[in-house]
Amino acid sequence: MTVELSDGPAATEAIGARLAGELARGAVVLVSGELGSGKTTLVRGACRALGVREPVVSPTFTIGRRYVGDVPVSHLDLYRLEGLEDEEPGLLDDYLTPDAIAFVEWPEVARGLDLRDGVTIARRVVIRHAGGDRREIEVSGPAGS
Repeated sequence: MTVELSDGPAATEAIGARLAGELARGAVVLVSGELGSGKTTLVRGACRALGVREPVVSPTFTIGRRYVGDVPVSHLDLYRLEGLEDEEPGLLDDYLTPDAIAFVEWPEVARGLDLRDGVTIARRVVIRHAGGDRREIEVSGPAGS
């Protein structure tokens, strides 16, 4: 586990970019934090490092977005869901694929997520407010290591 301190959005994006460099196709990154903590900012930095050129915005109202980059990148925001039990089976299947790298905001909603072959939880990220624009960003491996 590593913990980095960010002093603003540019530093948070840079942490996201470094994280992206550690990922391979089929990787899923679970990104947790309070509202306004910088989850989408971190994902934006990762997307830029993965070759995404279009605007990266929170998909809160659409659940997910798929971006074209050096590899396909999926960005999910599960904030508006209470859980996956009452949702359409396969709601996330088009986003969590072996050919893509995926970032999931509010992953606690997807407890017990059933991933297909070739898709694995690669990292867990927790972002905490540290006063003003500062953030504490904790990155751990798949088992919370």
